[in-house]
Amino acid sequence: MAGQGPPGRLSARLAAIVDALPVGPGLRVLEIGCGPGAAARAVAARIGTGHVLAIDRSAAAVAQAAAASGEAIASGRMSVRQVAAEDFALEPGEQPYDLAFAVRVGALDGRHPELRERVRRAVAAALTEDGRLFIDGGDPLREVPLFR
Repeated sequence: MAGQGPPGRLSARLAAIVDALPVGPGLRVLEIGCGPGAAARAVAARIGTGHVLAIDRSAAAVAQAAAASGEAIASGRMSVRQVAAEDFALEPGEQPYDLAFAVRVGALDGRHPELRERVRRAVAAALTEDGRLFIDGGDPLREVPLFR
């Protein structure tokens, strides 16, 4: 989870990451490891009629994200789900996502290499054919190749 400043504000680092994401109106975005949901809310504010699904393995993080994201959730621009990244799968009838991003997710940043391929396969299966995955660790992001 990336740090954040005062409630409703992103840390400079997280703001730079959100600014670097290639998001725009109408996109479907998956945030992996959403923590308290600050980045997901910032992305939701930029996608108009699009949708952000924020996932985290932690029930506490998902509860915190949901509690802080009432407006975005009520508008239909955001939803939250408790699931580990390596176990993520689209629900029946759920449309694939255009892009995914992760900030400080051990399975993607090298801290938990034993999960990396499982997460990459799960994410690839949840994205559109030309969907893309971004993680922190670049300047400020880097794209992770997905093998389909």
